[in-house]
Amino acid sequence: MGRIKFFSGENIPLEMHKVRIVQKLNLPCIEDRLKFMQEAGNNTFLLNNRDVFMDMLTDSGVNAMSDNQQSAMLIADDSYAGSETFTRLEKTLEDIFQTKYFLPAHQGRACENILAQVFVEKGTVVPMNYHFTTTMAHIVLNGGSIEEIVIDEGIKVTSKHPFKGNMDLYKLKAVIKSYGKEKVAFVRMEAGTNLIGGQPFSLQNLKDVKKICEENNLLLILDASLLSDNLHFIKQREEACKNMSIKEITQEMIALCDVTYFSARKLGFSRGGGICTNNKDLYMKMRELVTLYEGFLTYGGMSVREMEALRIGLEETMDEDIISQGPLFIEYMVNELDKKGVPVITPAGGLGCHINAMEFVKHLPQSQYPAGALASALYIVSGVRGMERGSLSEQRDANGNEVFSNMELLRLAMPRRVFTLSQVKYAIDRIEWLYKNRELIGGLKFVEEPKTLRFFFGRLEATTNWQDELVKAFRKDFPDSL
Repeated sequence: MGRIKFFSGENIPLEMHKVRIVQKLNLPCIEDRLKFMQEAGNNTFLLNNRDVFMDMLTDSGVNAMSDNQQSAMLIADDSYAGSETFTRLEKTLEDIFQTKYFLPAHQGRACENILAQVFVEKGTVVPMNYHFTTTMAHIVLNGGSIEEIVIDEGIKVTSKHPFKGNMDLYKLKAVIKSYGKEKVAFVRMEAGTNLIGGQPFSLQNLKDVKKICEENNLLLILDASLLSDNLHFIKQREEACKNMSIKEITQEMIALCDVTYFSARKLGFSRGGGICTNNKDLYMKMRELVTLYEGFLTYGGMSVREMEALRIGLEETMDEDIISQGPLFIEYMVNELDKKGVPVITPAGGLGCHINAMEFVKHLPQSQYPAGALASALYIVSGVRGMERGSLSEQRDANGNEVFSNMELLRLAMPRRVFTLSQVKYAIDRIEWLYKNRELIGGLKFVEEPKTLRFFFGRLEATTNWQDELVKAFRKDFPDSL
C-alpha cells in the first residue's frame, strides 16, 4: 500500500478497516489508578482489565479479528480426531509456507517446550539474534544455554539501521568454533526481536545465516510469531524485495529454515500456535510430544474455532494493506514522541512503541528497575497499561545475583486493528506530560519474587512515596480531568 498523502500536509496513518463491533472502555480517576497499581504490586500484569483504559501490555491474543475470521469460526468441526478444521488449516499452511508437516500446539511457548525437549541437551548452546523470555527459560530448563549474537547496532537505542535484528555472522562463526558444532543444538532466528524493540532482520541476513548452518550441518529454526511485521519491513526496506509479493517473501524465508514455529496469538490474529517443517525425520521426533503435552495431532490443545480463525488470519497476513497497519501506527507514535524529546527506540519497529527507560528515568539505577517504575508511573497518570522489558524480565543467575538487561524498555504494544488515532494521541499526550515530570518517578523493590519468569506475577513496592507526589503534580495540572 502506498502512503496516503493529505492535502493539509499532515502525516498520519489511515485505518484501512471500519469498526463494526465495539467494546466499552473505562477510565478510572487518577486516585483510583494509584490504588489499583499498588494493589497489583506495581506489576501491570496483575491489573484487572476493567481498570485499564488502553491495554498496550501486549499484542498477544488481543488483536481484533476480521468479519471473515468471525464467520469462519461458525463452520468449525469439533471432531476429536480427523477434524476437517485441521485439514483446512493444514492446507492453508501448505499453500502459504510450502511446508508438508504441521504440528498444532496451544500457543508459542508450547512449541518452544517441544523444540527444547527434542533438540536441547545438557551442555549444548543455542545461538540466536536475541532471546525471548520463555524461549530462554525452556532452553535453560533442558540443560542448555544461549548466545545472543545480534549485530551491535541492535542494542543501540537511536539508530537508522533498517534491520537491527540481523544476526552477526562473524559472531555466529565464533560461537560455532568456540563450542564445537556438535554442541550447537540449533541456530534460532526470531522474526522481529521482541525484547529489543521489535526490530526485523533482512532476507539477505537469513540467507547468510542459512549458508553458515549448511556449512556446519546445523539446524536453522525460525520463530515466526512476529513474522507479519518483519515481512512488512523487508518489503519496505530491502531493495531486492521491493517487487516481491508478501507471499513470495514469506515462502523464501520459510524455505531457508528447517523448522518454523509461531504463536498464533500474534501471527494470524487468533490463538494457538504450531510447528511447520518439510523434514519428516524432524516431524516424527516432535510428533509424540504433541500428543503427550498438547492433545491429539488434529487439534494440539487449540480450539477448533480459533483454528478456523487462524486459517483466515494467515491468508490475511499475505495482504500488505493488513500487515502494514500495526507498523504504520507504531511509526506515528514513535515519531511524535521523538519530536517531543521523549527517548524512544529508533527506527520504529514492530509490535509496539518502545520507550527507553534508561534515559527517561536516568536518575534511577537498574537495581531499582527503571522500566518497571516507568510502567507503573504511566498507568497512574494515564490508565495506559504497558509492559516492562528490562531487568525485571530477566532472572537472577545461579548464585542469586541480579542480571541487568542490555536495555530498559517500556513496551507499549499496538494490537492490530484495535486502537483509534485519537487514543494513540491521548497516550502520546500523557507520556509527554510524564516526561516533563520524570524527576518525580522513583524506583521499585521486590516484596514477592518468583524464581522463574518473575515479571509475570512478582510484586513490588515503591522505594519512597514518589507515587503520591506524582498524583499531586498531575492534579495541579489537570484539576478536573480523569
